[in-house]
Amino acid sequence: MGKRVYYRESEKRLFSSAIAYKHYICKKKVGRNKKKPFYEKVQIEDIGSEGKALARIGNIVVFTKLVIPGDVVDLQVIKKRKKYQEAIVTQIHEFSKDRTDAFCQHFGICGGCKWQFLPYPKQLNYKQKQVEDQLKRIGKIELPGIFPIKGSKKDTFYRNKLEFTFSDKRWLSAEEIESGEEIANLNALGFHVPGMFDKVINIEKCWLQPDPSNKIRNFIYNFSLENGYSFFDIKQKTGLLRTLIIRTSSIGETMVILSFFQNDRKKIKHLLEAVKNQFPEITSLLYVINQKGNDTIHDQEILQFYGRDYIFEEMEGLRFKIGPKSFYQTNSEQAFELYKVAREFAGLNGNEIVYDLYTGTGTIANFIAKNAKKVVGLEYIPEAIEDAKENALLNQIENTYFFSGDIKDLLNEEFIESHGRPEVIITDPPRAGMHSDVLKTILSILPEKIVYVSCNPATQARDISILNDYYKTTKVQPVDMFPHTHHVENVVLLEKRNSQ
Repeated sequence: MGKRVYYRESEKRLFSSAIAYKHYICKKKVGRNKKKPFYEKVQIEDIGSEGKALARIGNIVVFTKLVIPGDVVDLQVIKKRKKYQEAIVTQIHEFSKDRTDAFCQHFGICGGCKWQFLPYPKQLNYKQKQVEDQLKRIGKIELPGIFPIKGSKKDTFYRNKLEFTFSDKRWLSAEEIESGEEIANLNALGFHVPGMFDKVINIEKCWLQPDPSNKIRNFIYNFSLENGYSFFDIKQKTGLLRTLIIRTSSIGETMVILSFFQNDRKKIKHLLEAVKNQFPEITSLLYVINQKGNDTIHDQEILQFYGRDYIFEEMEGLRFKIGPKSFYQTNSEQAFELYKVAREFAGLNGNEIVYDLYTGTGTIANFIAKNAKKVVGLEYIPEAIEDAKENALLNQIENTYFFSGDIKDLLNEEFIESHGRPEVIITDPPRAGMHSDVLKTILSILPEKIVYVSCNPATQARDISILNDYYKTTKVQPVDMFPHTHHVENVVLLEKRNSQ
């Protein structure tokens, strides 16, 4: 992206627009109670939980967004609590010396990539600090030295899946609103504006997914405008075009899934034919008629228009079949790093029975299978388990076994007697962490090792504190899957205490 230049006028205009936007969505809250504090020329000191910047006014901690440590700003409080306040930035007086240019034209309005103005090495520092702080503060456990976070080699174009929304209520910039001119085109194909479910920002270039993602999205948008296709109205539940999902793989395969609200077969076929002809390299072109209240398609029939109904991803010689409803880590290269850490922490010698909880489509289970005697994967979603079984067959793996059901119900003594008591448990739960009943069962099994993979160090810390009487935390490895965001994956090795 070239040399970074600080304090550009373009960036000042960008932040002016972003601040105007924050005022726009918060003005009613502020207007109802003008007694809320206003702070002038406050220096931002740190970045706290959930990636929010913070300042201290006396003994009060004030959280805000769109700024970084070293920025000097004015803050209008919009929410007061006993221990903290939340505020919006109304003016930036001085930029931090650490600030770098945001590379995306949609930064500040789009809800993604909120840390673009923070150099990537600094992002990694704050993520490392977040992991350590949450394990200590929430988990209250004795920690070993935490390994340095594994950064992503790519900090742009690293995602393999994006979902875009069609809307006939495009987000309007402050300049467009203030102009007073009639807006000819209110249609958008892009991302929801944070805090405004019915407003979508039209995306011209997204830096998250490699080509042909941008080309496909822009072609579909322009074709739809030129041919008078109606975009979805989320409030009135009208319009033809609803969502667009694009999946890409590291071996160059592409899946496109168009979701339509109305079943206008003629227009649907016309659009799909145009996409097929314009992008013959597409591996899988699918569509769905979704007339329910939300955008999710997991409970809908996916129809095949062109090519296969799946794409392939590869990892260390293994091939994974990915369908339209399959879960796969959205940063393929970093998923490989994450799984290598989990395998290393497990320290398998080929004789162990391993349970892989929240196995998803069995990527970890199949990845470690050659190092274990037997791997048992458990997952709530039946379709994911079918994918896991299919991927095992595809790779001729014969020592993985997959079961679907609620893990807290499935993982009982009868199940363990039937499938063997595990020496190692690998668990990769959703952001909410593990259910208390699952934790109780783990403590009744008492495997020699637990490898805990988490996308939320806070709930991971909570669960580890419950296990702490029986398990010692011996290794901690953060892995960055999502550059320019506050999100971080973390892998922890828990080993049974000698006295047990």
